[in-house]
Parts: sequence; C-alpha cells; structure tokens
Amino acid sequence: MMDSIEVRAYREEDLLGMLEIWNEVVREGNAFPQEEFLDETTGRQFFASQSYTAVALSGNLVVGLYILHPNNIGRCSHIANASYAVSSGFRGMHAGRLLVLDSLRVAASLGFRILQFNAVVRSNMRARKLYEELGFHPLGIISGGFRRPDGEYEDICPYWRELR
Repeated sequence: MMDSIEVRAYREEDLLGMLEIWNEVVREGNAFPQEEFLDETTGRQFFASQSYTAVALSGNLVVGLYILHPNNIGRCSHIANASYAVSSGFRGMHAGRLLVLDSLRVAASLGFRILQFNAVVRSNMRARKLYEELGFHPLGIISGGFRRPDGEYEDICPYWRELR
C-alpha cells in the first residue's frame, strides 16, 4: 500500500480533506491536545502558519497530513515538533510511516537538529511502536498528562530523535 501513497507539501485544494482528517482526530479525543475543530478560515490560517505542512495522498484523495514547527523559541528553536493525522479508513496502511519519514527529511532540510513529540498518549501503541522503530527515544512518562473527552486522565510519553 505504501507504493500508492504520495507525500507532498499541501496545496490550497487539499484543505477540505485536511480539515476532515484533522477534525476526525480531534473528535476521537485520543491523540491531539486540541479540542476545537478547524473550519476553512481557521484551518487555512493554522496550516499556513506552520514551518511546513504536508499531505499524504492516495490518488487525489487526502488520506493523512502532518504539521511541523519549532517546539520552542530562542535557544531551543533548533528542536522541531510535529503532529500527524491519518484518516481512519487508511490507518494501518503505512501512511503514518511515510508521513513521519517525510517529516524527518523536511525537518533536517529546514535546519532543525532534533524532532520531539511532547504528548504521545500512552495507549497510542501504534504510534509509539512506529516512533521506536524509526529511532525515536522515549523520555519517560508524564502521569496523567492527557485529558480524555470523558474527563479521565491518561499518561503521555514524550519522544525525541536527533536528525542527521
């Protein structure tokens, strides 16, 4: 399935597909810290404000995306942060792997030295397994760092990887 998925920089015509996927992940409430949905106006602004935004395409269909930006400012601005979203209908088909691999390449090309994920939800085993397969290092566990939609708290596991 990886052969039929292409990753490239997003374009204006990708926006509606991106919004659908982003809002699906926000609605599920088990991966992103965001609680507000994006509409065309806020989504256009949000994706354009990133250092880089990419989409995964199967044919002309947007099946995933990522955003990449500095994790912090000033003396820590060489550390990037990224978020990934894959349409529920395409999960398990390696779109996420392609997005992460592309983000590693792009982050390095933009001068970042490290890619760090601040809030990987502990139960998101598919993502955690992928990150570890791709050489990311867990930083530990932040107990109760993520609030689920039902009000329960779950641990988060930050990860990092040097870019070479």
